[in-house]
Amino acid sequence: MPILNRAAEMHDEVTGWRRHIHQTPELGYDVFKTAEFVAQRLREFGCDEVVPGIGRTGVVGIIRGSLGPGRTIGLRADMDALPINEASGKPYASGVPGKMHACGHDGHTAMLLGAAKYLAETRNFAGSVAVIFQPAEEGGAGGLAMVKDGMMDRFGIERVFGMHNMPGLPVGQFAIRPGPIMAATAEFTITVKGKGGHAAMPHRAIDSIVVASQVVTAFQTIASRTTDPVESVVVTVTKFHGGDAYNVIPEKVELAGTVRTLKKEVAALARERIHAICDGIAATYGATIHVDYDSNYPVTFNHPDEAVFAGDIAAAIAGDGQVQRAMQPVMGGEDFSYMLEARPGAFIFIGNGDSANLHHEAYDFNDEVIPHGMSYWVRLAESALGA
Repeated sequence: MPILNRAAEMHDEVTGWRRHIHQTPELGYDVFKTAEFVAQRLREFGCDEVVPGIGRTGVVGIIRGSLGPGRTIGLRADMDALPINEASGKPYASGVPGKMHACGHDGHTAMLLGAAKYLAETRNFAGSVAVIFQPAEEGGAGGLAMVKDGMMDRFGIERVFGMHNMPGLPVGQFAIRPGPIMAATAEFTITVKGKGGHAAMPHRAIDSIVVASQVVTAFQTIASRTTDPVESVVVTVTKFHGGDAYNVIPEKVELAGTVRTLKKEVAALARERIHAICDGIAATYGATIHVDYDSNYPVTFNHPDEAVFAGDIAAAIAGDGQVQRAMQPVMGGEDFSYMLEARPGAFIFIGNGDSANLHHEAYDFNDEVIPHGMSYWVRLAESALGA
């Protein structure tokens, strides 16, 4: 059961859709042009229902099979871009300064549109396929918004599946695992307040730069000395802002960063240690330290049966030797996690080949991936629904 002939025939058409979306990137929930493009294509395909405005700007298309009534499965793609200036040098590069599709959501959307067109033409299954086009994956929790908007119950979705490209994994290969496949995320903002003063008289000040530096250093012990070595945790400080002059010790420094974990108890431990470290260092130096801590996306957890099923579909497309069924978890976050909390399902990675990394200014989705991704979606839908 290799790549579908029809997927290969549609390659140029779907590539055109992908590059159009790439040239017109939109952020967060403000994906109005992309959502309208998607909805127009779904109507042209003859989808039985095309419903915009789910989770603010999400779109759901319903395709009913010709083999009678049955269950409904959901197939999900994300639509939003990132606030990055593109430096790919491609002729179809972003036409919007400060915005680009640096994570491949343009490719995800195009592949699912291609699969939707095929499924609407053939309808070789019982029940229904819900093709889900989601806004605001990049930090906006659009997946949660669609779930809260009643998407699962409204369309009777019983199982749900997602897919993401992976740079470094060869084109034509897939990777998946049961259980946790992507991390829970949290963000922190820490305000360190000392006592400002002259840089030449540090004994008369409480140096917020020194205090904040101690915080950054101490945070490294959360992974190395607090957490069980066999567990996964990342604590990364990504912002350090303080001071405006060579000869002034600043009154205040602001730090910010992220925490990534694969288990709830490890997430709770990391949060507890961040607060404890800040309290201890503040007391040691006579400073005040305020911590704002926000838990964001939960762990993306593949349900075991669905992970096996998805891996089997990938193997049918690519060959069993081209599917990693026990990949290492990725410590990035993914808000498909909310859909997997609402319904059984699985999230799989598809190879993007030797490309720049995700979220890099030179990244570009590899159009050679398109027939593989389309074939995966079609075979998954037909197999899940009894074709």
